[in-house]
Amino acid sequence: MLENDLDLLLDAVNAAGKIALRYFRKNPKVWEKGSNEGPVTEADIEINNMLVDRLLSARPDYGWLSEETEDDPGRLDKDYVFIVDPIDGTRSFIDGHENYACALGIAFKGVMKVAAVKMPSLEQTFWASVGSGAYQNGKRINVSSRSEVHGSTILTAKPNLDSTYWPGGVPPMRQFYRSSLAYRLCLAANGSFDAMVTLRDCWEWDIAAGDLIVREAGGEVTDRYGKDLSFNNPKPKRPGILAGPKDIQLNLLKRL
Repeated sequence: MLENDLDLLLDAVNAAGKIALRYFRKNPKVWEKGSNEGPVTEADIEINNMLVDRLLSARPDYGWLSEETEDDPGRLDKDYVFIVDPIDGTRSFIDGHENYACALGIAFKGVMKVAAVKMPSLEQTFWASVGSGAYQNGKRINVSSRSEVHGSTILTAKPNLDSTYWPGGVPPMRQFYRSSLAYRLCLAANGSFDAMVTLRDCWEWDIAAGDLIVREAGGEVTDRYGKDLSFNNPKPKRPGILAGPKDIQLNLLKRL
């Protein structure tokens, strides 16, 4: 058994990245999931199967929540739960774009304890554990030091900047986009962008790892109503997410 949960996740996320690279830009098999849930590839499934075997064999008493595994309500009775997205940004992966992620996390009684996010094609690995800071390729990272919304950079889809969401006017920010929510959170965590926002409901597996990485990098993360995120819920969705330095994150919340 590996020494601790962080070692376990880092080992697993590196293995996931190697599988993803074997399929990336190699025309993997693709099919649509039911209920308009989007595409899935053979890479997603192979990574998921590997993670089930590797992680649950090491921690058989932990619960399991993954985008690519049929949900087992038994996870609700577990204190510790793996929350996994084998490939976050599957559409980008299919299209041959590099901004896809493998995202792994462990929640304890609803709060993220350990997280690892791998960007296989960008050769970047982000990780964090409670109380120990956040890291990118071994270097400690911190959110942006910016406090003013005016002129700040934000990672968000353009529909989130529709004026209907912002009664006092759309904040004067520069908008950028990355397909993976996990990667957007990591880019807010390392200060590459000042904040990230999505006002759509988010699956927990897309945001669980990034939630901890941002908070350990000194940032704030809440849902669109200003509530702290909790995980391993019966319906594993959260109502949007805002993340970034405290002043900017709170200012954006007030403007919504």
